[in-house]
Parts: sequence; C-alpha cells; structure tokens
Amino acid sequence: KLKMLTNISNVLRACAQRNVAAVVMSARTYADFTPEATFEIKKCDTFKLDEAPATQVVLTRDEGLEYYRIMQTIRRMELKADQLYKQKIIRGFCHLYDGQEACAVGIEASINLSDHLITAYRAHGYTLTRGGTVKEIMAELTGRRGGIAKGKGGSMHMYTKHFYGGNGIVGAQVPLGAGVALACKYQGNNQLCVCLYGDGAANQGQIFETYNMANNRYGMGTSVERAAASTDYFRRGEFIPGLRVDGMDLLCVREATRFAADHCRSGKGPILMELQTYRYHGHSMSDPGVSYRTREEIQEVRSKSDPISMLKDRMLSNNMASIEELKEIDVEVRKEIEDAALFATTDPEPPLEELCNHIYYNDAAVEVRGTNPWAKLKSVS
Repeated sequence: KLKMLTNISNVLRACAQRNVAAVVMSARTYADFTPEATFEIKKCDTFKLDEAPATQVVLTRDEGLEYYRIMQTIRRMELKADQLYKQKIIRGFCHLYDGQEACAVGIEASINLSDHLITAYRAHGYTLTRGGTVKEIMAELTGRRGGIAKGKGGSMHMYTKHFYGGNGIVGAQVPLGAGVALACKYQGNNQLCVCLYGDGAANQGQIFETYNMANNRYGMGTSVERAAASTDYFRRGEFIPGLRVDGMDLLCVREATRFAADHCRSGKGPILMELQTYRYHGHSMSDPGVSYRTREEIQEVRSKSDPISMLKDRMLSNNMASIEELKEIDVEVRKEIEDAALFATTDPEPPLEELCNHIYYNDAAVEVRGTNPWAKLKSVS
C-alpha cells in the first residue's frame, strides 16, 4: 500500500507540473470487494438419479482467487513444458493438460487430500493439486534428480501420497482405481477414489468394470462421433447412475463432484461422471492436433469456453477482484514457472548406479532377474 500511495503522489506531482487535471482513485482494500456471489450454472444431465447437482452455487472471493492461481499455474506449467519439449530438453512422451484445468481444480475442490485419485498419462495438473510442487514436476519432466519420481518417471509417471500417478496403458488405471476404492470400503475409512480416463479409453473392455470418466471429445486423433456408436458416456454404466457435466466450467465440476462424493460416501455405490472438456494441445507433443480438427475449432473453444477466462470474467463482473490483482497473480505464477524451469535444466541427472533402485519394495537385488547389464559387463571384464 505504501508503494502504491507513493506512486500516486508521484503521478499527482507530475500532473501538477504540467497543468494536467487528474482523477485519482484511492487504493482498494479487501472490504471494497464482494466477499461472495451466487452464480447460475448449467444443469447436469443425469442418468438413474432422482436428484441432481445444484444449479445455483456460491463462490467466495478467497475461493475464486485460489482457483484462479492454481489454474493459471497449471496452464503456465504446461506451456513451459511445451517450450522445453520443442527445445529437446524434455524427451519421450509428453501429454499436456492446458484447456482442461477446470476438471482438476473443480474435482479437488470437492474432495479431500485423504481421498484417492488415479489418472492416465495426462497427469501433470493432478500431481500439482495432489501436493507436488512445480519445481518437482518440471524436474521430473527433464529427468533430473530433484524430480518428484527422482527423475525416473518422466511425464507419465508422477506420484504423491494418495495419488497413484499417471498410467501409460490406455484404461489400465480404471481397474486399479476400483481396487483402491475396494480397499477404502474394506477399511471403512469413508474415503473414495476418483478414477479418470478419456474418451479414447472409453471403449476398452476393462473400462466397463468401473466408472468415473473425463471426456475431451478426441481419443488420440479420432473424434468421438467416429469412434463410438454411443457418445452418451454417462449412461454407459447401465445399472450405475451417471452425470454429464460441463467440464470447462470449474463451478459445474465442483458441484457435480460434491454431489458425486456425497453419493459415494452415503453408501449408494459408484457413480459415473462424464466431464465434457477440451484439450488445446494435440494428444501428445508428437501430435500437432490439427489433422483431425481445425485451428478454428480450437480457437472457438478458447474464445468461448476457456475455464480460466470464465472464472476471471465472473470475478471481475461481480466485483470479487480487480484486474490489477489478477495480473499480480499472473506475474507471480510466471516467476514460479521460470524459477522451476531453471531448476529443471540445471539440477543434476540421477547417477547411473541409481537406475535400478526402487524397483522392488524391499530393495531386492535386481541381478536375481538378470535385469542389470552393468553387473554382467563387470563380471565379463
């Protein structure tokens, strides 16, 4: 505030010297902003449910600012990963999440960190919301020792407590998630497991064993209309109830997840959620993403349905934040990303002798299965 007032006095002094009239607004304080507002959101389609998530929801100023910061962090982190990949600093597979931030942040807003979450290979955003840091995530992408999986997991395989990582085999995380949920039931801890997969995995046989779904309209490079006879994914559970949610609207995702979490915790069994979302990048960094869709389609989604812009517009139009305040968050986020990128490009790579560590829980010697070629070379020499 002192710095702001000093700047204002300097402007006034300069105006007086030039005989210029000036209108100065006083610095805004927390009390000047609306502490909370009620929003009308899109109604969810339901299947085999007598009730539905709320369509009038309350967002507080503090919640809005926090959601905005996290979504911007995910967005900037993914854009930096895109840059580092094109510079060949990140190698291998890399699947980005920009455009889909409302799914991760909306889901996390309505469950607890003690609950469980498992997803496919598009995992960077959830690694952050589950407790990982930008620095750890970026270092993992570049294969450095300070990465969240010690530099040995890469883009697909990041883990935190109660987060069972990204999984590279299409749909394989779904039965794993069912196992986690079954463990919760056996332990009676009232926890739940959110298991995420995309429409590309929706036709896998193993998917029909458990349901909780995220949809981005393209399975790798094929539109859903060409890949599936039925695109009503929220109805595919047959005897399992389902919801179809606007996955680009954070508040829709938050309220639907709250409804679904209450459904599960009350002992009513599983529930299927189809989150209609959209990724801006291609399936992976090796996919330009414009051979099966047009640049105009992507731009239209960006201009009309971007999750960050939607939250920003809601907050500004309801006097819940100022443009300057949100810009300040943007600057802080960019600095955090740049600092993390610097760490990710200067931190040492893990030494060769650590390559086979952490394969077995009890650190059994890997020579048992003959998977250490360096030991063989040593014995030959």
